[in-house]
This record gives sequence, C-alpha cells and structure tokens, in this order.
Amino acid sequence: MVINNNNNNFNDVTDHQKKIEGLSFNKSGRLPLPIRIIGYFLTGGIILMTVIAFVANLVL
Repeated sequence: MVINNNNNNFNDVTDHQKKIEGLSFNKSGRLPLPIRIIGYFLTGGIILMTVIAFVANLVL
C-alpha cells in the first residue's frame, strides 16, 4: 500500500513546527528572489574574473 500524501510528517519536530509554530514546508530549499539575484551576480562575477585572469595570464 503506497500513501502519496504530502501532509505526512517526518517526525515529531516537523509535526510541532507545522501545527504549533505554523511553519510551512512547501517552498523548502528556495531562497528569496533578492538573495538569489545577488548570488547570481556574485557567482557570475567570480567566473568572469577567473576567465579574464586566465586569458590575461596567457596573453601577458
């Protein structure tokens, strides 16, 4: 018998957080949009600087 219910709680801690504290686990694992955008810019900048440094090292 397979139960496919997303409301099953993993343990008593998640049950407590869901019922008493009102925390939802629907969007777990996702950061807010402004933090994601900052992360994209930082990651892109680091990659871009690494590529520029590598090319400059080959040319010079």
